[in-house]
Amino acid sequence: MSIKHPIIAITGSSGAGTTSVSKIFEQIFRREGVKAAFIEGDAFHRYDRTEMKQKMAEEVARGNHQYSHFGPEANLFQELETLFRQYGENGTGRTRKYLHDDEEAAPYGQKPGTFTGWEDLPQDADLLFYEGLHGAAVTETVDIASHVDLLIGVVPVINLEWTQKLHRDRTARRHTTEAVTDTILRRMHDYVHYICPQFSRTHINFQRVPTVDTSNPFTARFIPTPDESFLVIRFANPRGIDFPYLLSMMQDSFMSRANTIVAPGGKMDLAMQLIFTPMIWRLMDRRRKALGR
Repeated sequence: MSIKHPIIAITGSSGAGTTSVSKIFEQIFRREGVKAAFIEGDAFHRYDRTEMKQKMAEEVARGNHQYSHFGPEANLFQELETLFRQYGENGTGRTRKYLHDDEEAAPYGQKPGTFTGWEDLPQDADLLFYEGLHGAAVTETVDIASHVDLLIGVVPVINLEWTQKLHRDRTARRHTTEAVTDTILRRMHDYVHYICPQFSRTHINFQRVPTVDTSNPFTARFIPTPDESFLVIRFANPRGIDFPYLLSMMQDSFMSRANTIVAPGGKMDLAMQLIFTPMIWRLMDRRRKALGR
């Protein structure tokens, strides 16, 4: 953790909705005049798309049907921790981009599914903002979570998470239901051991719970809308959180536990704006004082 060079990380599984949450933070940063250096977790995958297909085929041939992007073997955990540590110490570091599709790849003259070259972070950033799978990852050799000043989990209930993933991969990526199902099954071991434990290390979790039937996500035709959901917001440390104010601002919300608010799903944007804007103010105030500004 760092006062001069704070780090905010959004962590969640594939299909959890971390990208949508990142857009809310972009709005806050723009409104508050905060310059963030953005890091995508996909940039720290070990293999590009072609290499990953080849690696998975090799693992299957060896009898390993659980090799996935969720586990440490397919990611650059050490490099990600080094980036977080280095940024926290002196505001520097290196990252790259993973080019998901033709639109992202075109400006670089590369193929989709490849990485750009490593580049230095902008030196005038106020903070580092990470969004991806492993913002709170901890293994025997790395502790990425320990470097993060504000750590947020985005965790739909698992049937909703699968529904969202199936819908995204079938529509945006043209995958078959069978292919997406195979991916979910292959990732299950790493999901249990490397994704789920992160949400016990986060400072705040946002979990969307649908109020419509998602009992079979593999046949669901539509993703439940925010208005068909509740939002469960859990604070690891409720000290300093103005719960009465938050409840008054989010109509029809209530406390389910001493550290947990339940709000209508459509209030997610508002809830994040209300909760995180003061937190970002505090991070920036501490930074300015530490820098003598």
